[in-house]
Amino acid sequence: MHSIGKVLSAVLANQSGKGIFAVCVLAFTACSPVEDPSLFPPFDPATAAPPPTVAPSPYNADRNLYWGDLHIHTSYSTDAYTNGVQATPDDAYTFVKGGEIEHAAGYGIRLERPLDFAAVTDHSEYLGVLKATDPDLPLKRRGLRERLLYDGRLSNSWLLVETMIDFDLEQAIAPGWEAISRSAWQNIVETAERHNDPGRFTAFVGYEWTSMPGERNLHRNVIYRSADVPALPFSSVDSEDPRDLWDALQKQREHGMDVFAIPHNGNVSDGLMYDRVMYDGKPMSADYAKRRNNFEPISEIFQVKGSSETYPLLSPEDEFAGFEIYDTQLSRTQEISRAKGSYIRDALRSGLEMSHAEGYNPYRFGVIGSSDGHNASAPVEEYNYHGKLPILDGSAGLRMGEANFFPADFMAGGWRWSAAGLAAVWAEQNTRASLFDAMRRKETYSTSGPRIVVRFFGGWRYPDDLLQRENWIALAEHAGVPMGQVLPASDAPAPSFAVWAIRDPSSGNLDRIQIIKGWVDNKGKSHEKIFNIAWSGQRVLDASGRLPAVGNTVDASTASYTNSIGKAQLSAVWTDPTFDPTHEAFYYARVIEIPTPRWTTFDALILGIPPPDPISLQERAVTSAIWYEPIR
Repeated sequence: MHSIGKVLSAVLANQSGKGIFAVCVLAFTACSPVEDPSLFPPFDPATAAPPPTVAPSPYNADRNLYWGDLHIHTSYSTDAYTNGVQATPDDAYTFVKGGEIEHAAGYGIRLERPLDFAAVTDHSEYLGVLKATDPDLPLKRRGLRERLLYDGRLSNSWLLVETMIDFDLEQAIAPGWEAISRSAWQNIVETAERHNDPGRFTAFVGYEWTSMPGERNLHRNVIYRSADVPALPFSSVDSEDPRDLWDALQKQREHGMDVFAIPHNGNVSDGLMYDRVMYDGKPMSADYAKRRNNFEPISEIFQVKGSSETYPLLSPEDEFAGFEIYDTQLSRTQEISRAKGSYIRDALRSGLEMSHAEGYNPYRFGVIGSSDGHNASAPVEEYNYHGKLPILDGSAGLRMGEANFFPADFMAGGWRWSAAGLAAVWAEQNTRASLFDAMRRKETYSTSGPRIVVRFFGGWRYPDDLLQRENWIALAEHAGVPMGQVLPASDAPAPSFAVWAIRDPSSGNLDRIQIIKGWVDNKGKSHEKIFNIAWSGQRVLDASGRLPAVGNTVDASTASYTNSIGKAQLSAVWTDPTFDPTHEAFYYARVIEIPTPRWTTFDALILGIPPPDPISLQERAVTSAIWYEPIR
């Protein structure tokens, strides 16, 4: 959650019924019209494109690939509402199904291609209360578009002031707030039911549990397998401890409500998301590890607030570790988030070390991506990016700092936010049950936005020509396991891994496929190594295993590129040359595109200004891991 001036955090920090409500006020001074084409043309409901008709996908025992976003906010979320968002859950599903909706800044937004599944995950804390009680907050009014048509480029044309107003929570919010939240929750459930269309589109029921101790991110998205859900979501007002969330979900399961939680943005957790101790600082236990893996089978790795894969200081030998880094906490102080315990690869390594030392591993999870869009949308397309929070980044001028009516030290966002990410799930059919079960078994991966197709299997004695065989998927599963599973020990000399990747036809060619290996030695210390296993062109690995850069065709002056480098498809069967059967290990695949323009380069072109660095990025896909367990 990204609150403005403590609008919600002050409420959550004081659960006794008294608190301080921060109201953000925009004050006018002399201003002039801004030339910001991103605000035009204005949305016209009469000509808005509806969602396209989608043919049902057939049942496939070998699994189909489905694309989705399990992290979308609407006006029922307090932070979205105070940022000008009026869009509803119905709007969110219209958007992800390919229809055009109105952005809070007044223009139309639409995905180039519809998604297969989605979930509205509004913050459970005082769900829908602000929208229903309609306090006098200028930031949420519909005049946002008109306000953005003014330029503060060289002056303080706009001034943000925080007016701190003492108020009594019991009088201002408490009267009937639970009834309001129940009603909003019921609307979310009913809307998901109305849009759920088995075979064509899956609408999951969900919400975001927004624990944020000391402004450090411990958020989880809670996703249900059906519409059999509680009358009111569990929130961080009830407890900020993940164990209490799991207790609540366990009770729901006992009443037939199948459910799990998805941690996200470990990168801004200051080391808490994947720590070596529990929430209260006490040592973990085997029971804790079992419960965490049970209730949190997958974690979110890419989204608008950057990448949670790894960090340069944690992976100094990984030349791609610096991708879309967002490492400041979600607070006005913008303190750096501690890297250790904040990133997924480090968590997987910590899990191996704890397994070696303690006999249990709390971090055996898969990965997905999702956007965390707060405009009832999924802002994942670089060329079509429309921001996260309208009053902060609702236009190109705001995002690029050309209409900077916010102080320079205000919440770090703008150009640092990412147009990311998407969840990719291999499931038999497009239904709640099939997709939910696939996510539970971790047959999932994430991309930073493009729809790169990836299959990843690990096994024993895979033939070199496996991927050329007609029934290679059945053969790969017969002699091994798909992404997300544990590869049992074998008398084979080393495991083999099969990776097959196809580029997104609307994005760049593929640069390379890598396998990232992590393992723990006999002394209990973890290590990691990156292997380049397939690549485009005639490049040759150097003595250290590094591959020369693929090149860069991006033209910043036109925000364009060519697919004259890279390949449309890459694949490989690779056997680990460093395998030691006594070392517990994990392996995951990473597929990297050639450079393409970053959304900031497109915005700069719109505004007619020089683009900031980086002008390009190498989009990617990251799979769930496959683990190897030695015989103990």
